[in-house]
Amino acid sequence: MVKCLSLKFEIEIEPIFGTLALYDVKEKKKISEDFHFDLNSDQMKGLLRLHTPHTAISTLARSAIFSITYPSADIFLVIKLEKVLQQGDIGESCEPYMVMKESDSSKVTHKEKLEKLRLQAETSCSRLGRYRMPFAWTAIHLVNIVSSVGGLERSDPDSDSERKGHGTWNERKKKGFERMSVGEDMCNFATFRPATLTVTNFFKQEGDRLSDEDLYKFLADMRRPSSVLRRLRPVTAQLKIDISPAPDSPHYCLSPELLHVKPYPDLRVRPTKEVLEFPARYVYTPHTTYRNLLYIYPQSLNFSSRQGSVRNIAVKVQFMAGEDPSLAMPVIFGKSSCAEFFTEAYSPVIYHDKSPEFYEEVKMKIPANLTDNHHLLFTFYHISCQPKQNTPLETPVGYTWIPLMQHGRLRTGSFSLPVSVEKPPPSYSVLTPDVQLPGMKWVDNHKQVFNVEVTAASSVHTQDPHLDKFFTLCYVLEEYSFPFRLKDCIISEANVEGELKASMTGLRGALLDTCVRFLHQLLSKLILLIVHPPVIAGQIVNLGRAAFEAMSLLINQIHKNLEGNQDQHGRNNLLASYIHYCFHLPTAEPAMPPTGGATPAYELPIQYATLSRTTARPSTLHLARSKSISNSNPDLASTPTSPDEEVQRIIGSKASDRGCNRMSAFVDSATFCSAPTRQIAKKLLHEELALQWVVSTSTVREAALQQAWFFFQLMTKSMSHHLFLSSRIDLPRRQRFPDRFVDDIAALVGAISADVAGRYHKDVELVERLNSSLAFFLNDLLSLMDRGFVFNLIRSYYKQIANKFHTAQNPSSLTALRMDFTRIVCSHEHYVTLNLPCSTLSPPASPSPSTSSTTSQGSAFSSMHQDQGVASMFELSVPFRQQHFLSGLLLTELSLILEPDGEGVFFLHKKAISAVHSLMCSHDADPRYTDPQVRTHIAQLYLPLIPIVMDTLPQLHDFTDTSPARGRHAPAMQDDGDPDNGTISQSVAMAIAGSPLPHAKAPNFTMPTVAGRQCSSLSAECSRTLLVSFLWVLKNADAALLESWVSDLSVLQINRLLDLLHLSVSCFEYKGKKALERINSLTFKKSQDMKARLEEAILGTIGARQEMVRRCRERSPYGNENVRWRKNVTHWRQNTDRVDKTKTETEQESVVDGNLATEASLVVLDMLEIIVKTVLASELKESVLGGVLRVLLHSMAGSQSAFFLQHCFTTQRGLVFKFPEMLFEEDTELCADLCLRLLRHCSSSVGSVRSQASASLYLLMRQNFEIGNNFARVKMQVTMSLSSLVGTSQNFNEEHLRRSLKTILTYAEEDLELRDSPFPEQVQDLVFNLHMILTDTVKMKEHQQDPEMLIDLMYRIAKGYQNSLTCA
Repeated sequence: MVKCLSLKFEIEIEPIFGTLALYDVKEKKKISEDFHFDLNSDQMKGLLRLHTPHTAISTLARSAIFSITYPSADIFLVIKLEKVLQQGDIGESCEPYMVMKESDSSKVTHKEKLEKLRLQAETSCSRLGRYRMPFAWTAIHLVNIVSSVGGLERSDPDSDSERKGHGTWNERKKKGFERMSVGEDMCNFATFRPATLTVTNFFKQEGDRLSDEDLYKFLADMRRPSSVLRRLRPVTAQLKIDISPAPDSPHYCLSPELLHVKPYPDLRVRPTKEVLEFPARYVYTPHTTYRNLLYIYPQSLNFSSRQGSVRNIAVKVQFMAGEDPSLAMPVIFGKSSCAEFFTEAYSPVIYHDKSPEFYEEVKMKIPANLTDNHHLLFTFYHISCQPKQNTPLETPVGYTWIPLMQHGRLRTGSFSLPVSVEKPPPSYSVLTPDVQLPGMKWVDNHKQVFNVEVTAASSVHTQDPHLDKFFTLCYVLEEYSFPFRLKDCIISEANVEGELKASMTGLRGALLDTCVRFLHQLLSKLILLIVHPPVIAGQIVNLGRAAFEAMSLLINQIHKNLEGNQDQHGRNNLLASYIHYCFHLPTAEPAMPPTGGATPAYELPIQYATLSRTTARPSTLHLARSKSISNSNPDLASTPTSPDEEVQRIIGSKASDRGCNRMSAFVDSATFCSAPTRQIAKKLLHEELALQWVVSTSTVREAALQQAWFFFQLMTKSMSHHLFLSSRIDLPRRQRFPDRFVDDIAALVGAISADVAGRYHKDVELVERLNSSLAFFLNDLLSLMDRGFVFNLIRSYYKQIANKFHTAQNPSSLTALRMDFTRIVCSHEHYVTLNLPCSTLSPPASPSPSTSSTTSQGSAFSSMHQDQGVASMFELSVPFRQQHFLSGLLLTELSLILEPDGEGVFFLHKKAISAVHSLMCSHDADPRYTDPQVRTHIAQLYLPLIPIVMDTLPQLHDFTDTSPARGRHAPAMQDDGDPDNGTISQSVAMAIAGSPLPHAKAPNFTMPTVAGRQCSSLSAECSRTLLVSFLWVLKNADAALLESWVSDLSVLQINRLLDLLHLSVSCFEYKGKKALERINSLTFKKSQDMKARLEEAILGTIGARQEMVRRCRERSPYGNENVRWRKNVTHWRQNTDRVDKTKTETEQESVVDGNLATEASLVVLDMLEIIVKTVLASELKESVLGGVLRVLLHSMAGSQSAFFLQHCFTTQRGLVFKFPEMLFEEDTELCADLCLRLLRHCSSSVGSVRSQASASLYLLMRQNFEIGNNFARVKMQVTMSLSSLVGTSQNFNEEHLRRSLKTILTYAEEDLELRDSPFPEQVQDLVFNLHMILTDTVKMKEHQQDPEMLIDLMYRIAKGYQNSLTCA
């Protein structure tokens, strides 16, 4: 935005007018229209009151918004000043401003001169006020404004950094690199800092150097340090302007057509003008608003051979609707401080110059319906600057004109015209001045003496011969105006079809820029020709094929040439916006010959439905109609008797010779709209597109395939419009569309599926786009057509891909394509309903279920597990895949990709797992599925995922942590002889206690050993995502169903399930806020380090080859193994997340991490309860319960929330109570580990956790006592656990443990059942002994420097351990 604030000269004697415009020196092009401003005082404006009686507020603008599509360092803001015409040349007019100063006002001579000049100016303004003369100019290099760095360098070339001139070569190179990177941002005209400039030097205009070519030379010279212009004497003035980035929604803004742009709160406020841009290069943007502007640029005139007094020449420009002078139209925009529109405009006058050059711009707002009589009239006047008797102010000395319409086209470009001495004769406007009319006198013997350029910015006139011909012929057909003259050709009923087809073929020769600007109209006309084929002489003219070919080639051309204007799916944004915003079915018929009248070509209905894809999940026409599948499809007809019958019927009925005969037959059977006197052919766009695509060949078919998404979306929207406008939306789905269209869709999908399968290794990019487009299309069809038919289309796609697998060179590429296809199809908003989640697994005969299989919602829910084996619901059986069709496809893909013997599928893991995970996330976030019972039925769709993940267990990443908090014997791996530890090593304590257990035993709670664990192929990220999905199914699945399934599992399978639950606990263990902060800082440090290394490599301090070798060695996880790369190693991937997270983000992440850990552990706990409940009555409990307790202890070992631990302790107490023999008669390790976990939680800082742990520990002692009248085993394990806890735990709290021991003592004293037994006394002895061990251990830390005392304490502790064990 440029705001003109003030303009002051040393002397103020006359009004001065300014003009702003942008010029690109490199392109040698003016890149904006003129903006006129007036900063004169009211006194100066008063001198011209006679000539401007009315001033429109739109001409008072002093601020303008310029658009720059292609920023460049070569753009200048050029400011030109003009003044009222007066006697004398430009130099004489500028002299007073160069010589006289306001400071000399005390001198008498100065006052006299000033008064004389003011008197002359007043006389000139009153007599010559309508004429202007050039005065001065200057230019501002915009790069100096928008780049503060650039400005500083230019204003201070002798800065310290430049004066040093020494330093290492790398330092100098680095500075140059920084300057280069800054230079790339120097032309950012959107985000620079606002600047207020004071321009003090103006250059005097030179009468013989006013052309744009001279201006470009001056501007190029200004950029040089030794500019010639700087040596000239300037016109001193002070022009203050403010340059700033334009606001997003400026107030009081006028468009280039002077229309108000909202917000425009007050009509009386001085406006801001939006200046029209003339881009330096093509801008590929369609017209979305009406614009019809014409710009006239008089350039030069040569009257050197003209006789008479012809010196002060002004050119008057008029837009004439006819030849009568009164028909001059008021369409010429005013400049500044004047009326809004004029009927005439004058160019500035060069004093005493018979061959003047001009820089004037005349802007016109021309009418839309131009005729052959509209023309531009140029009248040349000699202006008499000195008042003389009998001499008029202006004397006409020549005339010329330009007819604007020729053969129906607007004439633009550069013109060299002869000038007539006399007024043109009648009927001159239909001829050009080049025609030498008899009896007319011409300047210089009819030579071309006047040069002028005419340009248009129009959404009406294409200015392209190919487009003009096509639109003209469409107009002829719509109006039925035969015969029609088109240039030298007469268009009649006989040849209009051939001419129209030729014009459609010729569209490929049109300029792409013009095609894009008129893209919406062009596509709408082609669609109109398809939908309403013209009827000529009673015969329907088939233009569908030609229109489809033209559309295909046009769409492909736009895509190829505008590759940078695409979204992530390869869809061109211009074409996508046309479908989304502009396309609609024509609803009115074109005019036909019998009526003789004209009706609109088409009309937008008041309401119409759109089917658009704003995200990857499309919306359907009737979102509010989504109910349970059991009663939302009353239109589903009976199913065929065999699964393939429907597909065979659709594909088998295809005829091989369905060419033009089929088209003509279709036209004959088209629906006709009968009127009393005419017939009109009407077709449906989606039917014609499908037909033409199927029968297309060679180039056209290839072009359509390249942009299949466009035609698919066009068909989809046409289908939805048709259903809405014809009220067929409520019909049964099988009756919505005719069989011919269904056949064409089946053939089309089959052909494209074959292309995907056959060309995947040759045209990789094309096949990926084609595959996605087909998937989105079928996704949309699920909302519009019979869903059983669409499922059959999906099956046919799968068959085409499967047939290629055996001969494929790269099967993983086909698998990736099929996975993408499945993911897109499954992203349907009614995915759950489409999978029939509430029905039984009585398999239908085809993927399209009949109404009878889902008769009512109530019966579906009540008979969920009747007449079927539960096992078949947990495996990808045929009934499962037929009933839950889409879910079966997705899980089958996942199962195949996760197979351990698959080769080259590492990159597919994330793709397949993410697809399942994303669906589950969408179910969780969907408000329709918040009811737990509904979630249960959704989880039923994913039950086979549980055995799939179980089978994948050997491939999963090992999340098991071997930290001291995990394994009971982990500290044994540390150095036993650490003198600075101050605590007793666990191995020493075990030796003192006389324990027979080996002290170097491997950690108990690492990941259970499974064959093949060492060669895990899934990354940590993929494994985590897969485990999340696994836990989601366990959480939402029906508990009774899980129990039935577990009851059928073998011991080996149950143990594998327990291993999986064990791994899940490790995967989602809460790491803590500090760990997250540490990871964040390490990631940030790594990114900073990589940036520094990159700079070093660029600047040459390290060789690129050495850098690559070093990097590879550093990051290789395989040591010196000769491995180039592995797809399952993901650390090479660029981290796109922002690494410098704020404190709030880190806290939020820790909260989410904690909630996830709790939720995962609770799901595992629920599953353990189900397993225990299931095996309770079976013979498997001995071999399973130990594994259950191990998983339970593993979950207790990690960082868990108090909420989870409360439930965990409850489960643990129940397990010990039901199966005491598991701890006290079989495995001593389980008892030892349980004691260690309980004792650790007894020292917790959370009171509720301590109370739960104390209760569990007391009940453990009590249970042990009840079995053998003492609790020797528990006593021994508790004492040993205390040594491990005190000796190794970093977060051990002595005070909290003492409180817990006191609580246990209280329990024993108040236990009424065992009050008379030796149990309370044994508990008291144990607690006392533990207290003594604790006290002595703490004293050891205090007396580390006293060897004698240390030995005494060690002896006492050893005796304490021995006493506990002896008592036991």
